[in-house]
Amino acid sequence: MKKSVVSKEYTNLQKEIVKLQEQWKQSLNPDRIKPNLDKAALNAGVPVAALTVIDFEITLFIQWIDEINKLIAKNNPELEGKLTKVSELLNEETAIRWIDEAFALNHIYFNRFAQENEIEEWIPQFLAETALRPYLQLTAEKVQVEIHQAIPGSGCPVCGEPVRLAQLEGEGKKVIHCPRCLAHWAEKRIACSHCGNDDHKTIQNITIEEDPTSQIQVCEKCHGYVKVIDTRQYISKPSSAILDLNTIHLDFIAQENGYKAVVDYNDSIR
Repeated sequence: MKKSVVSKEYTNLQKEIVKLQEQWKQSLNPDRIKPNLDKAALNAGVPVAALTVIDFEITLFIQWIDEINKLIAKNNPELEGKLTKVSELLNEETAIRWIDEAFALNHIYFNRFAQENEIEEWIPQFLAETALRPYLQLTAEKVQVEIHQAIPGSGCPVCGEPVRLAQLEGEGKKVIHCPRCLAHWAEKRIACSHCGNDDHKTIQNITIEEDPTSQIQVCEKCHGYVKVIDTRQYISKPSSAILDLNTIHLDFIAQENGYKAVVDYNDSIR
């Protein structure tokens, strides 16, 4: 089996975007982000970012999107016209709306925006999400020392991203990594991130032929899954975002077998 279904060109583009995001994050004034680490809210599954006060620089957000557009157009010249159109549409009011909707992972809004403006469906949300992540990542850095666990079914305790990626570290400890905000937290080796099930009889591992570093942990109770990668065997450990991208073939395998990364937690406990 081919280990990755992602082209080398796209992977290289994503690596360049990750570098840009790190530069953007480093340029931010940390004082513009004021997390409210409410333990009761955390225990209820409310992500930290939802209660964080972030003083967004709208002109900077628009500038970042222009930078992404130029990078994408450089790698995909056929998209230049559509990306230029996006830049023309992105005024301050629209940028504020994009931030709000990207924060909420509102796919419906971005799909409608794309349809109304006759551009590819993936473009608006991809751009908004890419420019939002440095703020989320800085938020995660500020609160990481307080992030020790996640509430099953609630996603990342910092940004709310659905759980789908874990790494084996140290002596084989299972650590969940969020590819969106880069927060991380330990989890029981035999446990479902989506429903909390820890019955070894209903937690199984799908192994990947010719890939000893990867497996898919699946739950027969809620039909959720998490990719588990033994990065201890990697010569060079990639960022969580790139690792998630490079293992997208595992998502396809899990989903083809009836498992999903976003599950209805209530269904799993009925």
